[in-house]
Amino acid sequence: MADRRSVWAWGMESREPSHEHLRDAARNLSARYGLSLEAAKPTKSGSLSLRRPRLSIPKALGTLCSTDTYDRAFHAYGHSFRDRVRKFRGQYPNPPDAVAYPREEADVTTLLDWCSSKGYAAIPFGGGSSVVGGVEPPEGYSGIVTIDMARMDRVIEIDKTSRAARIQAGALGPQIESQLKPDGLTLRHFPQSFEFSTLGGWIATRSAGHYATNHTHIDDFLESARMITPAGAWETFRLPGSGAGPSADRLVLGSEGILGVITEAWVRVQAAPRHRAAASVMFRSLTSASDAARAIAQAKLWPANCRVLDEGESQAAAGMDGGHALLVIAFESADVPQVDLMRQAIAIARDAGGRVDESDIMLAGGEKDQAGRPGPASIWRQSFIDMPYTWNTLLGLGLINDTFETAITWDRWPDFDHRVRGAVQDALNRVCGGGTVTCRITHVYPDGPAPYYTFTGMGRPGSELEMWAEIKQAAGDAVNSAGGTITHHHAVGRDHRPWYDKERPDLFASALRATKKTLDPRGILNPGVLIDP
Repeated sequence: MADRRSVWAWGMESREPSHEHLRDAARNLSARYGLSLEAAKPTKSGSLSLRRPRLSIPKALGTLCSTDTYDRAFHAYGHSFRDRVRKFRGQYPNPPDAVAYPREEADVTTLLDWCSSKGYAAIPFGGGSSVVGGVEPPEGYSGIVTIDMARMDRVIEIDKTSRAARIQAGALGPQIESQLKPDGLTLRHFPQSFEFSTLGGWIATRSAGHYATNHTHIDDFLESARMITPAGAWETFRLPGSGAGPSADRLVLGSEGILGVITEAWVRVQAAPRHRAAASVMFRSLTSASDAARAIAQAKLWPANCRVLDEGESQAAAGMDGGHALLVIAFESADVPQVDLMRQAIAIARDAGGRVDESDIMLAGGEKDQAGRPGPASIWRQSFIDMPYTWNTLLGLGLINDTFETAITWDRWPDFDHRVRGAVQDALNRVCGGGTVTCRITHVYPDGPAPYYTFTGMGRPGSELEMWAEIKQAAGDAVNSAGGTITHHHAVGRDHRPWYDKERPDLFASALRATKKTLDPRGILNPGVLIDP
């Protein structure tokens, strides 16, 4: 049988951790927390038992739709902590009744017409990497059809003169890059979920890539978009920029599947980089490292990476001593050597109290510093890539580990960090009897940072979801009350709705409902996301 995506773990079935790996994780956690933990076994796809499909697929759609147990289970959840625990346990109370795989836009139109006529919920699905409940089927519908865009995965057209490409929405990150590479081009949008997320998903969730400054959000790359709605096709005009009224692209960006199914987009691409420079700078505190990042951003040097790791993050992810914060700086360009920009950034970082050895400054590319040993930046990078796979081994042990991210202006940043850390630590102490909260700044703007928090605590096997919900509530409340956004790049989904409703203006909510009524009169598209059904 060909390798396929795991129904419970991040990645392919061939990379699912063995029971021995899970037992090793149990032994390590037992030693860390002074407990005696046993490794549970995940529920594999072959042993799942789902409710019977509640709908009959029309003959004309038979070649597009599947009611296979694996397909339905795989499309029942994304990859949030709550999703991962339920998948590990084999809990699928509300799977989609059918999964559709359109091959062209006409198929999408036919599927939406069918769902509208029957009142079935229709859920657009990209790579399934949502961590906010963005693709989970809603309750209260007599039928649920998930529309997986995997078969619409081509780079259709490349405009080398304008450096843009027309790409189908179901293309995964690696598929996009492999199709652009023969022309020496790259989209250069690399979220952590890059391996298993799609262009359409990036647009629908306003994804942010790995790069920390300048062009990082998919918003920055989008030239025009096309989506199929129950009311017809929506296509925006392809231009480098326009001041003609409110932007139609803005309604597509972040729409999270409630207005239509994104089928293709023109996106800005660029020549693959040839010149690189990177450095790791140590600081005595997160505050001083943040000050350096702010100064670099406000100098508008536009490094590709300008990421800050607090003391806990630098120890866990970059192999440092736990007593220093780390600033990772990187520059890249297809045409211009980056040495001078790196030297300027290093000078700014040193003025803010940073310490960097010459051997930790890489000016020619590669994954090692000039001394030939792995530096903190390369260790962190590998840890960043491996993190979703590492978390696979922690399931079923009672460990509660999750992340949340936000954005705040620089003037409010120190107080914001103090309040949010305090609230989450208090929740961990109350719920888990202790735990850790760490922070890294993933994106840096001249007017503020995007902090990304990780919390970890030891829960009770069987009670993880209830304990997680209490900590998640404390985190969302703290972010909201301290003035941060409930999400910088993870989207809203169902998990963030309570705080999103507080963050957005009431009149905007009314306008969004009116737009949905126009484009989706029967209210079938991803009900419950962004607005109530």
